[in-house]
Amino acid sequence: MMRPTISLAILAVVMGCTAGPDYQRPDAPVPARYREAEGWKRATPREAGSHAAWWGVYNDPVLESLQQRIDVSNQSLRAAEASFREVRALARGARAGLFPVLGVDAIGQRSGGSGSTGNSSSGARRTTTTGDRFEVSGGAAWEIDLWGRVRRGVESGAAAAQASAGDIAAVRLSLQIELFNAYLQLRVADELKRILDAAAVAYAQSLRIATNQYAAGIVPRSDVLQAQTQLETTRSQAIGVGVQRATLEHAIAMLVGQPPGEFTIALAPMRQTVPDVPLELPSELLERRPDIAAAERRMASANAQIGVSEAAFFPTISLSGSAGSLASRVRDLGRAGTSLWSFGIDIAQSIFDGGARSAEVERARARWDLAVANYRQVVLIGFQQVEDQIAALRILAQQAEVQALAVRAAREAERLALNQYQAGTVAFTTVITAQTARLSNEQTALAVLQSRLLATANLVGALGGGWSGDQLPASDRLYSVPPLDPNAPKPSGEEPGFWSGFGRAMRGLLPK
Repeated sequence: MMRPTISLAILAVVMGCTAGPDYQRPDAPVPARYREAEGWKRATPREAGSHAAWWGVYNDPVLESLQQRIDVSNQSLRAAEASFREVRALARGARAGLFPVLGVDAIGQRSGGSGSTGNSSSGARRTTTTGDRFEVSGGAAWEIDLWGRVRRGVESGAAAAQASAGDIAAVRLSLQIELFNAYLQLRVADELKRILDAAAVAYAQSLRIATNQYAAGIVPRSDVLQAQTQLETTRSQAIGVGVQRATLEHAIAMLVGQPPGEFTIALAPMRQTVPDVPLELPSELLERRPDIAAAERRMASANAQIGVSEAAFFPTISLSGSAGSLASRVRDLGRAGTSLWSFGIDIAQSIFDGGARSAEVERARARWDLAVANYRQVVLIGFQQVEDQIAALRILAQQAEVQALAVRAAREAERLALNQYQAGTVAFTTVITAQTARLSNEQTALAVLQSRLLATANLVGALGGGWSGDQLPASDRLYSVPPLDPNAPKPSGEEPGFWSGFGRAMRGLLPK
């Protein structure tokens, strides 16, 4: 009576064995603090940044509406989402290997033949025979996962699907940053045209003054020609800005999935101001950057593949069985005397393969090493990008202060030069020099503002989206994948359970 119990206990112990190493996340180089972060405020992120409306800090309704159209219409994001669904389906397919395969078979057959009876002396007689055969049977087959090959495959597929979800978040965040940059440059082009148009108005006034002075015989005609040249050159520059603006408008149309010929953004004054930027902790950066999270999940997938490869060294054990009924008439199926059944066990083991299995294990371990190296490299790149943008913001803030002083001085110099010219105390070249200096400094100030705003958006990308915990909803769903079209039905199946622990797993990307 004890033998079945002992056998089951031994089977349970064997079933608990899993080939390959259990996943242990490798360490990554992590600084204790950002070198450029002296005196910056820290924040607490809670969810993937690409799900947060980080662009709200710029207070631009047009930008808001454009960003919301990315999820619905951008084809690159749709392609990433389709890739995710493919990987998720592969993961579910791998999980199906844990369960037996059930099937049913029904056969209806009529057969016949002809022959002859008798001998040569009595004469032969041809006969025809027919018969019916009906069979209904059901069967089951199950590969016992003694060595964990299927379980490791499920583990690898789940991690790969999670990595693919991280890829979607990375694509979404990248598109959001790209859209912001294009929109910002478009508004900068609008502001540049406004500056050039204002300069042209001032130059037209200078031309009238020079013309009047020339008519009065006070100045030579060269003053008039210089003023006219300056005016027409500035007007030409203002017109040329339209080429850049049209190109940026077309780029934005592509990002929101609309034909460029049917898309337009109205001219508007530049309202963006540089927001106050707090700072994340390094560990929090890793929790939220989708590319780093995806790289970590690919390590887990590669680690599980080592177990899949090592399990090939052990025999494959499969159980199969069937039961059914065989009769010559349909109504006899299931009656006594018509039943049939079978049960079997199949044990298969490769004895010699020329080193193919060893090579596959070596390949799996090489892919693990590659995934580890990629993960650590992505971590380093993440910290570099954050340091770059923080340094850029700090230095550009200083430059903006100095440039503002230069603009004020240039405007005052222009005013004085024009008054002196009207008084006849300076040549018109002095006016042109002062006006050129003013326009140049205003353009430089605009370029500095553009660089500062671009740096804030690039910092958003480097931090994984946003920089304040207040912008992020409290949730453990780090990289859940909602349908791109708000009107589309949500994916059915086991997705919520499939992702239940992913957010918590991502929270431990780095040791606290």
